[in-house]
Amino acid sequence: MIHQFQTKNAAPVIMLDDLTHRIFHAIGRPFENQGIFLPEQIPGYIDRLQAVIDAEPNDASRLSTTDHPDESPNPDPLGRRAYPFLELLRKALQDQEPVVWGV
Repeated sequence: MIHQFQTKNAAPVIMLDDLTHRIFHAIGRPFENQGIFLPEQIPGYIDRLQAVIDAEPNDASRLSTTDHPDESPNPDPLGRRAYPFLELLRKALQDQEPVVWGV
């Protein structure tokens, strides 16, 4: 399933189910098909998502800790895939606007 997240003054972010659920797990919120992040909630979500991204090993450390470069422990890092969503949250916070989806 595809989910579209939007706020005023920013392009919408479209994500597949797997990424959406990973992000919601990272921010500590259960996923619902429709919802809203209020401006006062967004700073906490940004901090939680950024903390999970920062905790992931970077590409250089991943390659140095594996015997075979083709066998990385996490071939699909959250940081790379969640970047557009994180930027959407930052823009919404800057403009003090909510983020909505499923509407």
